[in-house]
Amino acid sequence: MDDATQIPLPLAELHAELGGKMVPFAGYAMPVQYPAGVMAEHLHVRTRAGLFDVSHMGQVIVAGDGAASALERLMPVNVVGLAEGRQRYGLLTLPDGGVADDLMVANRGDHLLLVVNGAMKHLDMDILRAGLPDHSVELHDDRALLALQGPSAEAALEGLVPGTAAMRFMDVGGFEWQEADLWISRSGYTGEDGFEISVPIEVADAFARALLSHEDVLPIGLGARDSLRLEAGMPLYGQDLTPEISPVEAGLNWAIGKVRRPGGARAGGFTGEDRILHELTEGPERIRVGLRPDGRAPMRMGVMLYETEDAVAPVGTVTSGGFGPSVGAPIAMGYVPAGTQAGVTLYGDVRGRRMPVTVADLPFHQPRYKR
Repeated sequence: MDDATQIPLPLAELHAELGGKMVPFAGYAMPVQYPAGVMAEHLHVRTRAGLFDVSHMGQVIVAGDGAASALERLMPVNVVGLAEGRQRYGLLTLPDGGVADDLMVANRGDHLLLVVNGAMKHLDMDILRAGLPDHSVELHDDRALLALQGPSAEAALEGLVPGTAAMRFMDVGGFEWQEADLWISRSGYTGEDGFEISVPIEVADAFARALLSHEDVLPIGLGARDSLRLEAGMPLYGQDLTPEISPVEAGLNWAIGKVRRPGGARAGGFTGEDRILHELTEGPERIRVGLRPDGRAPMRMGVMLYETEDAVAPVGTVTSGGFGPSVGAPIAMGYVPAGTQAGVTLYGDVRGRRMPVTVADLPFHQPRYKR
């Protein structure tokens, strides 16, 4: 899809008014930054609060008797055990054990709400409808999605929507603002406390402006969203997660419920179980790790990693990389042979030069959630 055919976000006029620099992303025209710049936006989220327009993401309702059990056939996640009013991270998997998409799944009582990646939402709908033929699966394009993230997020939202401050990390609930129905979760993808707010498109502009009227809230673009999630060690689908990468390789074992693992009450029974259960038991051949390049030059996606300065065959690859404003140095993530320990030096091929990079533990910035 070329720039001329990018889908505008519901808040396109507001982004223009705020001076947002628009770029194509996942088929949409999205703000990559505002006049403050990526560095300032990133640090503002870490110290105060930022508002992200993530309306490109898919909001999917799955309804019908036994929806949780049925969804477990498509995901190595404990959906049945998810309490009403709670949400958890999940993965749609493929027959060979790779990841089709990562998502959030919430139990809203009489239905499940899935929030999926914007670039993958239509393929996800195909997977969900094929795998859940006896259930209603509906993509809601009539709602915008906003993420309010940072230490001041609670105060900013509570001032508009009383009751949200009492929510814990991964709580979900229904609220009202000026008679509009809001779907709110206490979650996000920055490593900071915050909320994701689904709002009807017709009131999205007014609600966003109300949030931005708080003295601590600034608009934040894709650039800072990427550096924030990278510092928090969170994988990005299409880079750190792909159809070829398994959840175990990606270090997402924690997302695979104990009841779905070998020996669990509902072990297996999901798409790709052979590879995933094998890797849980025997270990994967490669793992996702943090990387700390020497010097000030970042190592970007696609940089090949070598064991020595003159090695011929690569041992790994960088999947995400950039500058970490809170860390004050370049950071990256990538895949290396299983068993590679933090502190090991590898060499990244940057424009024909072998540059040292140190394997590091994730995350680079410790998440700060309200438990």
